[in-house]
Amino acid sequence: MDIQEFVANSIGRWRSQRSAHHLAFGHFEAITSEIEIIDLAVSDPAVIELCQAYRIESDEIVSPFRMSWEGQSDWEDSEAAKGTCILVPVPDRTQPNSGKLLRDRGYAEEMAAAGEYHLTADGTFVLTTAYDRAAAEEKIWFVNPNVRCRVSLIKTSAGTGVVTASFSSEIRQTGS
Repeated sequence: MDIQEFVANSIGRWRSQRSAHHLAFGHFEAITSEIEIIDLAVSDPAVIELCQAYRIESDEIVSPFRMSWEGQSDWEDSEAAKGTCILVPVPDRTQPNSGKLLRDRGYAEEMAAAGEYHLTADGTFVLTTAYDRAAAEEKIWFVNPNVRCRVSLIKTSAGTGVVTASFSSEIRQTGS
């Protein structure tokens, strides 16, 4: 599987159930979310703007997409969390199945970020992203075309300690 196939397989509406362990707080959290992933044109103004911010030419990118989510946590009386971000894969022309993933909004911190990705032989997408105060590692794989799993770790900025660990199962919603 390459990055274009991975993104194509991810397009759609997903229902997510996530279990998160916040080790710093000694707290367990259950989150249910609706996630929508749509493909974007290389010529989309938001894609162009993100590429320009990283000085990436449009002929270097493939399969840009937008991910939107809305979820509810059981952590106290938390309000629904929602957001959207633009993601742009930039394959490494010298290393097959690896490259950068540009995001206009990060996972661990609310800032633009560029992570390093690679796809393993079994099709698992692995993304590592360094932020100012943290580092994130995510792994996503498909169980079948309509079920995927995601493991996320938020680590200290040095990458030596784990602050949060989570597991998500995501089921594609059909007919919506």
